[in-house]
Amino acid sequence: MRKYHDTEWGIPQHAQGVLFEYIVLDSFQAGLSWATILKKRENFRKAFDSFDPAKIAKYDNKKVEALLKNAGIIRHRGKIEATIGNAKVFLEIQKEFGGFDSYLWQWVGNTPKQNSWKTEKSIPAKTELSDLVSYDLKKRGFRFFGSTICYAFMQGAGLVNDHVVFCFRWREVQRKR
Repeated sequence: MRKYHDTEWGIPQHAQGVLFEYIVLDSFQAGLSWATILKKRENFRKAFDSFDPAKIAKYDNKKVEALLKNAGIIRHRGKIEATIGNAKVFLEIQKEFGGFDSYLWQWVGNTPKQNSWKTEKSIPAKTELSDLVSYDLKKRGFRFFGSTICYAFMQGAGLVNDHVVFCFRWREVQRKR
């Protein structure tokens, strides 16, 4: 958890593959701890073809059944099937906007939102913005991506800087924007 926080969480992200990885991991995290997901991250990477949305979009029932038998990942049929559907929508959005990052970053005017939380308890689980993004993605066909999951994704991908102001990463992330 510390390594993820200190090196990755909140860094503005534009790489298509990394953004899709975050979508998959955040979707699987629903109802579970982030620590559980991070422990299984490499297993997810292997099981889901390094989070390649073009490959995942082609998964069939045989692949779903194989994933359901993979003890290294979260074996939840709904989340697995949502990942396949989300990969298809992700590819459609890439085509429509010239990249998923173009679609995503428009929501924040292409600049990360800098918050100034003094305590972790001050950080919201969702916001009006995550409500809007989640709603739009759901309209496009995303599943397992409600406002709370969407906000966690936005935090991880650096659309919002939710490090508390006393955290050494707050200023570092602010400079990376």
